[in-house]
Amino acid sequence: MRRNPFFFFYIALMHLIPLQCFAAAPEGVPRELARERAANISDVRYQLSFKLQPHALTTSGHEELRFSLRAVKPVLLDYRDGEVLRVNVNGETVAVKSDNGHLELAAEQLRAGQNVVVIDFSSNIAPAGKPIIRYEDKDDNSEYIYTLFVPMDASMAFPCFDQPDLKGIFTLSLAAPADWTVISNTNIDHTEVGDAGLTVSHFQETHPISTYVFAFAAGPFRKLHDSAGLPGLYVRKSKVPRAESEAPELQQTTADGTRYLANFFAQPFPFPKYDMVLIPGLAYGGMEHAGATFLNEESVLFRTAPTHTDLLNRDLLLLHELTHQWFGDFTTMRWFDDLWLKEGFAEYMAYQTLAYLRPNDSVWKLFYEQTKPAAYAIDATKGTTPIYQEIPNLKDAKSAYGAIVYSKAPGVLKQLAFVLGPENFQNGLRIYLHQHAYGNAEWSDLVRAFETTSGRSLSTWAEMWIRHRGMPQVDVHWSCTNGRVSSLGLTQKDVLGEGGVWPVAMQVRLSYGDAAPALLRVELNSASEDVPQATARSCPEYVFANDEDYAYGRFLLDSKSQPVVMKNIAGVPDLFRATLLWGSLWEAVRVTELAPAAYVSLAQKQLPNYSDESLTQNIITRTAIALHRYMSDSARAPFVPALEKLASAKMMSAPEQGLRIIWFRGLRTFAETPEGRAQLQALLQGKMTIPGVELRPLDRWNMVTTLIALADPEADGLFKAEQQRDHTGDGLKYAYIAEAARPDAKTKQKYFDDYLHNSARPEDWVERSLGAFNYWNQSDLTEPYLTPALEALPQIKRDRKIFFLVRWLNAFIVGQHSTEAAKQVHAFLDHATLDKDVRLKILQELDELDRAVVIRAKYD
Repeated sequence: MRRNPFFFFYIALMHLIPLQCFAAAPEGVPRELARERAANISDVRYQLSFKLQPHALTTSGHEELRFSLRAVKPVLLDYRDGEVLRVNVNGETVAVKSDNGHLELAAEQLRAGQNVVVIDFSSNIAPAGKPIIRYEDKDDNSEYIYTLFVPMDASMAFPCFDQPDLKGIFTLSLAAPADWTVISNTNIDHTEVGDAGLTVSHFQETHPISTYVFAFAAGPFRKLHDSAGLPGLYVRKSKVPRAESEAPELQQTTADGTRYLANFFAQPFPFPKYDMVLIPGLAYGGMEHAGATFLNEESVLFRTAPTHTDLLNRDLLLLHELTHQWFGDFTTMRWFDDLWLKEGFAEYMAYQTLAYLRPNDSVWKLFYEQTKPAAYAIDATKGTTPIYQEIPNLKDAKSAYGAIVYSKAPGVLKQLAFVLGPENFQNGLRIYLHQHAYGNAEWSDLVRAFETTSGRSLSTWAEMWIRHRGMPQVDVHWSCTNGRVSSLGLTQKDVLGEGGVWPVAMQVRLSYGDAAPALLRVELNSASEDVPQATARSCPEYVFANDEDYAYGRFLLDSKSQPVVMKNIAGVPDLFRATLLWGSLWEAVRVTELAPAAYVSLAQKQLPNYSDESLTQNIITRTAIALHRYMSDSARAPFVPALEKLASAKMMSAPEQGLRIIWFRGLRTFAETPEGRAQLQALLQGKMTIPGVELRPLDRWNMVTTLIALADPEADGLFKAEQQRDHTGDGLKYAYIAEAARPDAKTKQKYFDDYLHNSARPEDWVERSLGAFNYWNQSDLTEPYLTPALEALPQIKRDRKIFFLVRWLNAFIVGQHSTEAAKQVHAFLDHATLDKDVRLKILQELDELDRAVVIRAKYD
């Protein structure tokens, strides 16, 4: 076991009381410890006080912790990284042992029934790597402090039982400068004057909540558009002018979503108030603290010119975090192996709510475009996991976050709603929430609720979709005789070759051009089944097995259907169907059934025909992947000039503003030749403007980054000009990101060292620069850092927030495409001693590198 070298232990009265003897405490929070504590401990209450002083490296804290014991035995409190100054247990000052991030309370200090533990402590504050985070606003030199505890970092801020199923009632007091605003899970009850010019704010007590959703934020925030019936919205003072125009829409969308969800769940909003706090540099899109969601400022106040799709995505972010107030905060998973119970439902219900609020938008098409691809990409790898992920210790829970819970789980839920019917699905959710109000639940509780409402057994469904990893590939086999279907059958196979057979419910489409299609509801519960309802129907032009995207799995077009679709896809009138067909063609590229050049050629031909933002963006993104990852320089070169010209022309002439923005982004993506780069230079210099589009700071910095990465002769001058133009704190970050793209060895070494050794570097600066560091044309320069990046994984896992490890691996591994790079990663896996969760994450990203090698070998 490793002791955290930054964990300091100090007791002023050590000489009065002898140290108790204990066996070594475990590292992290093992499942066994959590179960033992949950069985013995109840009625947990935290009364917490923190003192926040400007520029301080620590915060002094005072805690009164109350809990009841069923049986008297030693108790472990979780606390790491800080310093304990004094401990009093049931009225007596005691010495406690600190070991592996735990404070050990001896049995003789405790009693059956209620216990009171009073602790004075000091916890750390830092720009990165800590759960109490400082952000310094370079625009006005103001300072902001906020917390981020998921999944088990509350125990780095104060002593606690840091597990989701020991919910507590929190009462918080914050001492902060008088001109600061403080926000927490509840409203302020009263304030008083403190010492050293500080104001002490006392918050009302919370409902029972888990430690990871307790939070506070402090600093010169300003509350915007304070209106009855709308949630509170807070922003740092330097962004007030920018945020004022956005506030009403953000609040109204959230208020409308609250009404819809309260009615849908038959459960009123479960907390006394709801605030949204825009946090600069937040490591996630948002964090659903009970009653006080923190949102990534850049995800709400766009730094690039936004499209309509961007605005819909912002709505989805708001609604995702809002749904968590029910799924996650009100009813919480018992353990992080059921993380999907909050994240999967929050994502699914965000789309469900948006579909109600925005009936004129193709919300379920957007769901397919933005949710399914990430899930399919992971589920096709040897690094995938079941939706239910075994987490033996909460120190490993960060790795549970990813596309399986955020993308596969909502995709599987959409299929379940199709299987059960909307009424049974809704009533099942209502039962589940009612039975576990302010409590905890497991996946089996949810399945039982659905079985109750539907009257059907879901044991096989749950076993395969929740407990089994991977996915099926569903293939269609059909033939016609004399113009009529003589046979149509479906087969499924496990894409991982591990022998799974899934229950798959789908709508099969027999397409007839301008005539009405035949839509057949089919449930495939075995390896193969005939579809008798298709027999004797008119022979279709093509067959697609996942019409309307009800099912989850890989659905490739059969050998007769694929060429017909490729020939006629521009004539498909329904955009959702066209999107599904384009997705199937892309999957064919990834499994080497369609050459990447064929996909690029089709995209180049058909893209001018589309006026839908998200479909156009989707095809452009995949075309760029094919060009930059799956094709050699010589294979790519003939396509680039035409794609640059297409992007430039559509950027200037597309009828909708959002589409012009999409094509501007496409130009930056495709730009490579001197002519393409000249277009970016002209936009930066003001010699060219996009009709109706005002480029924002990040648009400009993104173009500078591209020119730097491509070693354009004008890049340095344009970089310096942009620095002079943008003196903001964001400008400093964007300049840091841009310079990471410099194609020289000295820069790469400098940045790699900074990533690993500069603890003062904000995490979002590092994360956002990884793509520039590993720019698509610089694999030779970055390959020397591949193995060192892998060797740094224990540090990354320990010190960084959730999602960071996956993004680190994605940047360094997927940024490569050579056989030599793949051999490096395989060699590392063969010899390194790794935690299981880290090994799986490497395998997930390695699959794409291996895939690129195979595709290039076959088609180059």
